[in-house]
Amino acid sequence: MRNRIKLFAAMLVAALMLTGCTMRTVGQMYQLPKRSEDYSNLQSVMDKAMSGLKFSAPISGDNQQSVQMADIDGDGEQEYLVFCKGSAELPLRILVFDRVNSTYTHIDTIENNGADFDQVEYIQMDDNPGFEVVVGHKISDLLTRSVSVYTFAGGESERLITTNYRKFLAVDMDGDRKSELFVLHSGQLGSDLGVAELYSLKDGIVERSNEVSLSTSVDKLKRVLVGKLYDGKQAIFVATSVEDTSLVTDVYTIADRHLVNAVEADPKGMGTQTLRNYYIYADDIDNDGVTELPRIITTRPLGNVWTSEPSKLVLWYAMGSNGNTIDKLYTYYNAAGGWFLKIDSKLAPRITVEVESNTFAFYLWNADYTNAEKLFTVFTLTGQNRGEQSLSDDKFVLLKTDTTIYSATLESAAEKYAITQESLIGSFTQIHQAWNSGEM
Repeated sequence: MRNRIKLFAAMLVAALMLTGCTMRTVGQMYQLPKRSEDYSNLQSVMDKAMSGLKFSAPISGDNQQSVQMADIDGDGEQEYLVFCKGSAELPLRILVFDRVNSTYTHIDTIENNGADFDQVEYIQMDDNPGFEVVVGHKISDLLTRSVSVYTFAGGESERLITTNYRKFLAVDMDGDRKSELFVLHSGQLGSDLGVAELYSLKDGIVERSNEVSLSTSVDKLKRVLVGKLYDGKQAIFVATSVEDTSLVTDVYTIADRHLVNAVEADPKGMGTQTLRNYYIYADDIDNDGVTELPRIITTRPLGNVWTSEPSKLVLWYAMGSNGNTIDKLYTYYNAAGGWFLKIDSKLAPRITVEVESNTFAFYLWNADYTNAEKLFTVFTLTGQNRGEQSLSDDKFVLLKTDTTIYSATLESAAEKYAITQESLIGSFTQIHQAWNSGEM
């Protein structure tokens, strides 16, 4: 569907780079391709309808063109939607153009209050042909936004709902191959907790789900991610910050036909501390199609001397819609250095890491924590001689980037635990930037 919308690049969008300029005529400013009388007709009709208006493209989301195409009435042909702004009481306008009897016609105008278009999505909310149009716009500033859903099933626009939001997503939450509208917004006055809601379209009527609270204020949003639970159900992972020192991740899914927060049934799922001033977000870290959540585990230091910044491992676990969890993977997660290392789950509870500059020495405690033996060391090399250094003193290369070489050495104790050059290389991975950076 997105490809069909963006197909306009070959015909019209290539000329729509000056979205902030007041439009005189389409021909003067954008030079529509004169490939046929159809486009000459469309050009003339747009010129007339745009008098006194300027283009106002959506500023976020996948659809940020001033002129977009989508089959919104279900007739099998795409309509043109032009996003613009004027100076009237309702300044935001969506002009809709369709071909009627071989001639393009301005068939509809959607008017909205607000400062700018924020986000536009085209989604299939019911079994009727044609896409519903979801339009988010900023009312007065970045924090005040309103989203409306329009249907064209009756031949002209009909607004189905309007609600405030901080973040919205179009997601098929219940697996019926139709999208629902997931909305996060502030709660009632006097409450510090945000609220999640789900809107669906049944037989032409919008149904709103029960409200489900967010663990913190909606002002603390850091990331919203769509993923899968281990039982195969769709879920939305909403990460918020707490006092700038930790994250709480709420997991919204459908259970017994109701919107629920799965973490409310998980006594271990309250949140995670930051790791060396980095947040770690939920992600499909092992690429199995299931989204994992991180839990930070502080390791026991050598010599029983606890420092202000002890080494930490990350236990990644998957969640089910009933709140049950399954441990999946242990990692040593060096966010500042941009890498992580998978740790054998049998060894992880007794692993500790001594860090000195860019050297990371991994030790394994014995069963009663009276002695720790060194297993291997990881080196982060960035100097001009890093190539030579990465192979000196029995080192071997784990990974190379344009600016850094990661290498390691093995100790004799590693052999007892089946740790080899090959296993370390296979366990060493760069951190994707999206895994430890915010989005909101």
